[in-house]
Amino acid sequence: MSSAKPDVSPPARRLPLHWLGILPFAAFVTLFLILPTMKIVVGAFQTPDGSFTLENIRGLFTPSILAAYWISIKISIASALLGCLIGFAMASAIVFGGLPKGIRGPLLTFSGVASNFAGVPLAFAFLATLGPVGIVTVFLRSNFGLDLRMLGFNLLSFWGLTVTYLFFQIPLMILIITPALDGLKREWREAAEILGATGFQYWRLVAFPILLPSLLGTLALLFANAFGAVATAIALTGSSLSIVPILLFAQIRGDVLGNPHLGYALAFGMIVVTGIANAIYIWLRGRSERWLK
Repeated sequence: MSSAKPDVSPPARRLPLHWLGILPFAAFVTLFLILPTMKIVVGAFQTPDGSFTLENIRGLFTPSILAAYWISIKISIASALLGCLIGFAMASAIVFGGLPKGIRGPLLTFSGVASNFAGVPLAFAFLATLGPVGIVTVFLRSNFGLDLRMLGFNLLSFWGLTVTYLFFQIPLMILIITPALDGLKREWREAAEILGATGFQYWRLVAFPILLPSLLGTLALLFANAFGAVATAIALTGSSLSIVPILLFAQIRGDVLGNPHLGYALAFGMIVVTGIANAIYIWLRGRSERWLK
């Protein structure tokens, strides 16, 4: 007798449904991040007729553009350093400072909102507060005879833009460094105290070396965050401060004297600078996570 084998057909391939959830995000990233970035990179090496050229990249090394990059870098460094110092102090206060537990939640919630508050609303808020006819400016001049301009402070200047950037730099520092501070194990401090270390020695020899990669990585991230802030700088300073976002806007806004491909090159330079800063952050963040796991 011959036994007939059942006809077993291979199961039909099915679309893995677990990927459907990220399709909207993938489409959003592709349309508004990847494709525009590719257009910028390609346009930086093209002439208006579409042929290849390095002239746009050479244009980045003119004195005016180099000066704009240098001012943008200095503003980014200043706001990143101040943001790290102030944010670290505030995060340390809520983690180790013995503050009421009810303060931590609202502070972190506010930091999550404020770290994304930028652009025209932020510029308007600072102009209405510290501008030439702002609330604080008029109050100090009327009641105490203090003129901020006479004291050397001008919101439409290097330090004015730096102070404005601190509004989102400090909260971002708090959000990033708080988990790192929470990761410091209590056993490490107890072991240091058993061995006779003071509080200063514990921070200098144990805690600070462990936190150093996180601190340096966050500093790099804050630098990239400030360097890539375009809308806030344009809305606040207009053309009164020659920084890269202002020059970029002037080249691509469609004026007769504008050169869109030079604007692409300016944007390409910003992508390179922020990309290097973000790569440093990712590398240092990975090093710190090995200690804090």
